Amino acid sequence: MTQTKLNPPIRSIRCGDASLKEGENVGQDYILTLACCDAPGIVASIAGTIAEIGGNIIESSQFGDPQTGRFFMRVKFSSSQEVKKSEIVTALEQPGEKFTMEWRLYEANRPTKTVIMASKTDHCLNDLVYRWRMGTLPIDIVRIISNHKDVEDIAKLNNIPFTYAPVTKETKENQEQQLRELFVNDGTELIVLARYMQILSDKLSKDYFGSIINIHHSFLPGFKGAKPYHRAHDRGVKLIGATAHYVTPDLDEGPIIEQEVERVNHAMNVTDLIAAGRDIERRVLAKAVRYHIEHRVLINDGKTVVFL
Repeated sequence: MTQTKLNPPIRSIRCGDASLKEGENVGQDYILTLACCDAPGIVASIAGTIAEIGGNIIESSQFGDPQTGRFFMRVKFSSSQEVKKSEIVTALEQPGEKFTMEWRLYEANRPTKTVIMASKTDHCLNDLVYRWRMGTLPIDIVRIISNHKDVEDIAKLNNIPFTYAPVTKETKENQEQQLRELFVNDGTELIVLARYMQILSDKLSKDYFGSIINIHHSFLPGFKGAKPYHRAHDRGVKLIGATAHYVTPDLDEGPIIEQEVERVNHAMNVTDLIAAGRDIERRVLAKAVRYHIEHRVLINDGKTVVFL
């Protein structure tokens, strides 16, 4: 009887004690994102550059879009404290120029300065504030802005600056100028519309494109406008959902970051649908904010590439 030879087991390789000793430098983690025309050698060039400066790649994701011919990449790597950020930037300029890249380098663990805007409905705002307070969402909420005073107590309870900014058709231009000044003074990096029920002007949407996230109470593109759950109920839908997207001048047509749906049935009334919908909305918005602040979202024309 012939005995079948089995493949030898993979050796377990011990890499030494990875724990830090007292007095050792922790170093700094960075995230590099890039987009360029697809070509051979991009990944090798980036990996080689990071290795040359003594960096160690922790995560790496890439995608080549066959339709547009564009290449997208996100790399998280660690670097020793001795290497300055300016030195890393200088090193990355060579592959950046070679492949005509649009690239950005971020400090991985720095909280993103975030302004949250809401109107009367507070479930998404409450959820984001709770995650921030618990330390599970690495943002720095620098201000809450509302065109109503309903959510002011949430800001006060959490010691967050609150700005009441009412708006009418006649005062919209002045109100948005006030918002711009607040964004600049606060060093705002991200604006989250947590059920802010006002349409931003085309100019504001363009100027802050890629930095404003909105939550829409439907699985786009269906049921736009007012009372979506009432209309969904009237149509007897079997799925409801929510969509988080970047804001553009085209209402609710911006690049989609995250979506989620949930099955419903004929026995559910409008109140049931609203409750289920709000739960989906807060989850989807929190995920979209997390993906954005972790620099996992790259805009690809009217779509997004999201590295999970």
